[in-house]
Amino acid sequence: MFNPGFSFKLTKFAAVWVAVCFIFGMALSGCRSVSTPPPERAEPPPARAPGYPKPYRVNGVWYQPIPDAYGFKQRGTASWYGRKFHGRKTSNGETYNMYGVSAAHKTLPFGTMVRVTNLRNGRRLDIRINDRGPFAKGRIIDLSYGAAKKLGVVGPGTAPVEIVALAAPTRSVAARGGGRRFEKVDLTRGNFTFQVGAFQDRTNAQRLAAKLKKLYTNVHIASFDRGDGLYHRVRVGRAHRLDEAEAYERTLMRQGYDVFIVAE
Repeated sequence: MFNPGFSFKLTKFAAVWVAVCFIFGMALSGCRSVSTPPPERAEPPPARAPGYPKPYRVNGVWYQPIPDAYGFKQRGTASWYGRKFHGRKTSNGETYNMYGVSAAHKTLPFGTMVRVTNLRNGRRLDIRINDRGPFAKGRIIDLSYGAAKKLGVVGPGTAPVEIVALAAPTRSVAARGGGRRFEKVDLTRGNFTFQVGAFQDRTNAQRLAAKLKKLYTNVHIASFDRGDGLYHRVRVGRAHRLDEAEAYERTLMRQGYDVFIVAE
């Protein structure tokens, strides 16, 4: 491992969904956009606002770690690494234990807890990110041998997976009697909303938001500089638990929406 120092679609089912909302007593809706890692670059990425980790380069390609994992969800191919790296230092300075449960990711903050689901067999495992990689094309996460064994990835070597951020990296807080202690931020609870579109033209975003306000609550536009341009994200609805948000996501997908949950 390396050790670096929409489109939106309004459908005829909209009225049905409004009825569902009333039945369940919740007013949510929308469409969802992954916290996609910044694109790989042959040139150094542009200067970022304070809070962004320093970019790093591997095999001539630059990578920009993201400042937090809120709302992060990603699908792709997982691989695993083992004996060759056992006992070596990981990118965050820990000693790699191939029999433990850990993983490498190119851009997630160190210490982030992610739930990895093997889409081939349905197995799930919560794993902490402590390393960088994988840098093979098409791979999104490199599992420790121990994690890969639990998920059923060791035999085939790779597997299609889904990654969902569950908890932010541990943070230091004041402890009684002085000193410091560490705690994790639970990302399974909070305010979740749904993204229905992302536009570089703010006028298009405003036009879509105006249509959504006729049907949905909590309609708003969140602008974000992704590094390759300013995007205006149209979001609607709200949930307070990740499992609740995922249930609404599945319902919306069945109604014909292209949905993605966002943690606010």
